[in-house]
Amino acid sequence: MSACSHGILAIAMQLYKKGARIPVVITFLLATPWANLPITILLFGFFGWKAFIFILTAMVIAIVTGIIFTILEKNKLIEESKIVNQSTYYDWANIKFFNFKQSVNGVLRGSLNLANMILWWLLIGVFISALIGAYLPTNIFQDYLNSSVSGILLTLLFASIIEVCSEGSSPIAFEIYKQVGTLGNPFIFLMAGVVTDYTEIGLIWTTIGKRTAIWLPIITVPFVLIAAILFNLYL
Repeated sequence: MSACSHGILAIAMQLYKKGARIPVVITFLLATPWANLPITILLFGFFGWKAFIFILTAMVIAIVTGIIFTILEKNKLIEESKIVNQSTYYDWANIKFFNFKQSVNGVLRGSLNLANMILWWLLIGVFISALIGAYLPTNIFQDYLNSSVSGILLTLLFASIIEVCSEGSSPIAFEIYKQVGTLGNPFIFLMAGVVTDYTEIGLIWTTIGKRTAIWLPIITVPFVLIAAILFNLYL
């Protein structure tokens, strides 16, 4: 997972500490990498209209996973969500003494920092995809990372080991698509970094609890595998 994904993870943990329920936090973690504007633009640029299938499937998996975590929480199979006492005091000073120039400068600085963060990871992804296209023999994809079930499992393993952010993984996924010619393998490469990332699971373990961290890959990985197999069979 990348610096940008770490930012998403940090936001999710803050939401949890502020009182967001565990199913909501898990849904946020799974959906956010594919619901943001930069990834949408990148995926449509690389895959055309087929990117809509990627994004829609990822969102469905996120929602279904959130529903399952709600059931797990009701049956006390995961940790209980934090109960945060809400303060009735609101400080309106920032609105009352609003400084337009200062606010615009802050937004511009934040936008520039975000653009720089995404750009570097995108360049890394493009560089890795170029190396794959130039130096990795085509038969590697045909023999090992192909559209078979074993090829999908190897792609899952490959993606779980490599830590590239969602922006950087898009060019690599497209290179896999060019080499293999099916949608299942690039989809599982994109999703694996979210559902099997050890940094994410570790932080969930320490912040929320070990049962939530263990259930995350148990629930999501089968959904991702089934979706990838269906993509390879019918698309």
